[in-house]
Amino acid sequence: MNSDAPLPDLAVLDPARLPRHIAIIMDGNGRWAKQRSLERLEGHRRGVQVIEAIVTACTEIGVSCLTLYAFSTENWQRPAPEVEGIMALLEMFLAAKQQELKDNGVRLNVVGEVDMLPASVRAALDRAIEHTKSGNTLVLTLALSYGGRSEITAATRRIAADVVAGRIDVKDVDEALVSRYLYTHDMPDPDLMIRTSGEMRISNFLLWQLAYAELYVTPTLWPDFDKAELIRIIADFQSRDRRFGKV
Repeated sequence: MNSDAPLPDLAVLDPARLPRHIAIIMDGNGRWAKQRSLERLEGHRRGVQVIEAIVTACTEIGVSCLTLYAFSTENWQRPAPEVEGIMALLEMFLAAKQQELKDNGVRLNVVGEVDMLPASVRAALDRAIEHTKSGNTLVLTLALSYGGRSEITAATRRIAADVVAGRIDVKDVDEALVSRYLYTHDMPDPDLMIRTSGEMRISNFLLWQLAYAELYVTPTLWPDFDKAELIRIIADFQSRDRRFGKV
């Protein structure tokens, strides 16, 4: 991000053409820390602060759904001390911020293989989800222990089981039905997917749901991402012609 560029404000955005659902791959915490000769966990700690800022920005902008790729199924392969530190940060965030989320009309949601999370983290998630269930300004979804292929595989198993049990007929299996078996069945597909840190891949994130999302990759590392850059990206989104395969 060019720090010399003028800071945009909400006036540059068309309220009628906001993305309903923004999905973000929050990448670059480790590199941010390494550039400063810090422990990787310090990058994750700073990344949590950015989450708070971006959630607030989305409520101010008027985005309805924000999904954050917080921890992938592959991330379990990282060194145990880093995984433990991330889980501790997540638990602290949930405990410290659930009232603030509720006060701001944010409803917390989670997708992924949550049974793999430590029991204390699952309990903190359950408390925060229950505490914020009345939120109607923004649905904040944390993708935790999440993988797109495993999500689709699990959905396929459930569909197959329902066909065998006679609850659905195989001829009724279409895209709409498949969508109903996904973690995200109760939310619109993302209109905009942002990846920080400049990596040009989607890393097993929302493979079904991103079919027609607009993609934006920024070289900014997640700990340096801010509201101003989010507004610039949404403005770029609004400049695009979304044809969904049509002329």
